[in-house]
Amino acid sequence: MMNRKKFRLRLPARTLELGEHTLIMGILNVTPDSFSDGGLYLDAAAGVARAMAMEAAGADIIDIGGESTRPGSAGVSADEEMRRILPVIEKLRGKIRIPISVDTSKAEVAEAAALAGAEILNDVTGLRNDPRIAEVARRRRLGLILMHMRGTPRTMQEAPFARDVIRDVSSGLRRSVALALKAGVAKSRLVVDPGIGFGKSHEQNCELIRRLPELAKLGFPLLIGTSRKSFLGSALKQTAEKDRIWATAATVAASILQGAHIVRVHDVAEMAQVALVADAVRLPKLLRKNR
Repeated sequence: MMNRKKFRLRLPARTLELGEHTLIMGILNVTPDSFSDGGLYLDAAAGVARAMAMEAAGADIIDIGGESTRPGSAGVSADEEMRRILPVIEKLRGKIRIPISVDTSKAEVAEAAALAGAEILNDVTGLRNDPRIAEVARRRRLGLILMHMRGTPRTMQEAPFARDVIRDVSSGLRRSVALALKAGVAKSRLVVDPGIGFGKSHEQNCELIRRLPELAKLGFPLLIGTSRKSFLGSALKQTAEKDRIWATAATVAASILQGAHIVRVHDVAEMAQVALVADAVRLPKLLRKNR
């Protein structure tokens, strides 16, 4: 069990304390084709209601995405992505107290989202698709999550996997961090994500969770997203994403005990309980605080 380092993540309107309590990032996909909840929140009113419900259930951040990055997906234009996400962000202004993150790999979308009120950019390509996202983060003083992806969503599960996944992820994240810092993004605004499920085998996903302390040596807060993913279905020998909640819970607990600062999940209320207990196991004084 890792002794998790503490960080302060600086955002435009606040600073998030990372390290004592695990933060819950609630997933809000306003897409017709995301792997688990595609089509459920494509309507802006449904998306707003879902975001508010996740905040009430214990989310610390809402991550809004307008483009599916599931295996095999082809992507959408920046205009279409903005058409999906901007009405939701704008309608949430003043309705929720927690920060909004936008899951995008396009600088144009990032800029528009920041103007609408987003405080964090979550780039699943780690600046490989559009390095200008780092410039948006610098100018707007946004938090920036840099994820590792091997390949592209269309082909990432078909191309050869890395022979050494820890080396591959570490070197990829170092490149992404270097690009962000060169663009002028402050180190205190960065979070890294090893990209569970993005160009890794099922076994490598488990290995990444087990070896998170090695990735912590990069010196940045760690975000982990395992929610309902296919490697869980492989372990369970079933395919229905909605039936993977307990498997997700196991990986969320394991990730926290191995040093994750933020967990990105669909099932906020349930995973908030998992995080609360995992934090208490990791740091018993938290259990006494909650009595």
